[in-house]
Amino acid sequence: QVELVESGGGTVQAGESLRLSCVASGESLSSYTMGWFRQAPGKKREFVSSISWGGSSTFSAASVKGRFTTTRDNAKNTVYLQMNLLKPEDTAAYYCAADLWGPLGAVDEFEYEYWGQGTQVTVSS
Repeated sequence: QVELVESGGGTVQAGESLRLSCVASGESLSSYTMGWFRQAPGKKREFVSSISWGGSSTFSAASVKGRFTTTRDNAKNTVYLQMNLLKPEDTAAYYCAADLWGPLGAVDEFEYEYWGQGTQVTVSS
């Protein structure tokens, strides 16, 4: 059983940056593909990015490519989402998720076994 806890959300102005963290407990994340998703009010949860078990490969949605970067530190059992050049349309609750031995390109939320509780990101114009 993996417990995931996100942090780092907040309210920023357009163009600013935030870094989200996702800390895991219960077992090592080294066997998990990790994903970030977001959900805005009234919208479906959408894929943001994922990172492979060892952290050597990442995959991002077109909407965030070039602005968001996902990294991980398996020694700390932590995954990060660095968000730069934030836009108002990035406003959402952000969730991290874990997919045991999952493929890097897992963009469907149903592929992920464990989820955090989410952290809110609000970007004002």
